[in-house]
Amino acid sequence: MMELEPTIKVIRKTETKNFMEGDEYCKLYIENENIVFGLSIIHPGQRGDVDPGHEDAYEAFYVIEGRILCFIPSDKLYEELEEGDLILIPPKKPHQLINVGEKIAKVIWAQSKLKK
Repeated sequence: MMELEPTIKVIRKTETKNFMEGDEYCKLYIENENIVFGLSIIHPGQRGDVDPGHEDAYEAFYVIEGRILCFIPSDKLYEELEEGDLILIPPKKPHQLINVGEKIAKVIWAQSKLKK
């Protein structure tokens, strides 16, 4: 059987799935068997819920605006990130984003599922 070529897909900002994780406003652009991609918006002094980590995926956070603290509770680790910084979180690692800056923080997040 011939495998079909993947198609190009455009997802408009008005088509995202929007939800809250604590004070963290999340916009999910795409989620399928290969990738998850979204954007978080966090106001100064606010924080998201602790995400328990992902069983089968690494997660990358890239700061496009502002300053955040990424807290890794299991390691008692705090990493401060600013515009242009990225942190890669291994599978199953709980994490939390906190805005420690003076302006709204915008953070892109993406997951790539591990091959089974």
